[in-house]
Amino acid sequence: MKRDISVVDVVFDVLKQSLEAYPGSTFIKSLFQQYQERGSLSKRQLEGLYQKASGIKTISPGKLATVQAIILKKHSNHRSTVSKPLPTNITDTTTAALIADILLKYPQHKRVLFFKMKYDNKEILSAAEKTELEKFHQLLCNVPAK
Repeated sequence: MKRDISVVDVVFDVLKQSLEAYPGSTFIKSLFQQYQERGSLSKRQLEGLYQKASGIKTISPGKLATVQAIILKKHSNHRSTVSKPLPTNITDTTTAALIADILLKYPQHKRVLFFKMKYDNKEILSAAEKTELEKFHQLLCNVPAK
C-alpha cells in the first residue's frame, strides 16, 4: 500500500516506537506487519497496542490519546447475554382447576384439551390463553362473572 507522506499517521508512529521499545515482541511485529499490509488494525488489536504502548515513556501522551480516541470511535460487537429460560416446574393450580372443571362437563372440548396438553407438558400458557380459558369456564360452567 502506497502512503501519502504528508499525512500524519499516529498509529504507524506508535507502532514504530513500540517496535523500537520491544524489538523481540512478536505481537508488536505482527501488528506492524498487518498495518503495513492492510493499512488498519481491528479494535481489539488497537486495544492491545495501546496497552503495550502505554508502558513506554518515550511515546507522547497526545499520540496515546489519539490511539485511544480511534479505539473509542471503532464499532464494537456486543453479544447479547443469554436469557435464562423460565423455570418449567411452575405449577399453576388455578389453571389446572379451570381445566378440570371444564373437562368434567365437556370432556371432548378441543380447545380445553389443547390447554390441558400444554399444561401437562409444563408449557406456560400465555395471558391470552388464560383469559380464553377463564371465559370458557364462565360460559360453560355457569359461573357468574367477576
